[in-house]
Amino acid sequence: MFGISPFEKMPVLETERLVLRKVRMDDAGDMYAYSCDPLVAKHVLWDAHTSVNDTKAYLRYMIRKYRMGDPSSWGIEEKATGKIIGTIGYMWYQAENNACEVGYSLARAKWNMGYMTEALKAVIDYSFYDLHIHRIEAQHETDNEASGRVMEKCGMKKEGTLRGRLYNKGKYVDVNVYAILREDFLGKRKK
Repeated sequence: MFGISPFEKMPVLETERLVLRKVRMDDAGDMYAYSCDPLVAKHVLWDAHTSVNDTKAYLRYMIRKYRMGDPSSWGIEEKATGKIIGTIGYMWYQAENNACEVGYSLARAKWNMGYMTEALKAVIDYSFYDLHIHRIEAQHETDNEASGRVMEKCGMKKEGTLRGRLYNKGKYVDVNVYAILREDFLGKRKK
């Protein structure tokens, strides 16, 4: 179906207000500015960064993933400021099912401004049009309803709640799972 990996080349994706691009080591300051916020880290599987060294370690990890062609994330750069304000990308990819999961995080100062919806729509478009993915999934902790609203705005449908699905921040949490299929997406575009 694909060559070595559909994720070998993470192209730059552009929206009206954002540039989705590979992260670089010089993004450490921008990324640390929001990654150190406990509220940003509350519903993701990483802990709030306690120093810029945590952020640099994460950046090195992402750059390694790019080199290896593994599923990875884009940095979300705000065009108006040129700053990285979050990340969005692939948590995993299953070649045998042509399916993937997407995940994201965003600086608290940028919440409720439509940025994540804009970024997720770009990733969904790229996944279906360029990678020809069949199924895109996403999940959020049940008490993070704002994330579910982002998924719904992008055409994803809630498929159910998985009880005790993840162990996060010292406790088991329930998650809501959303998905969109390629035929749903293409059918919607034709209308």
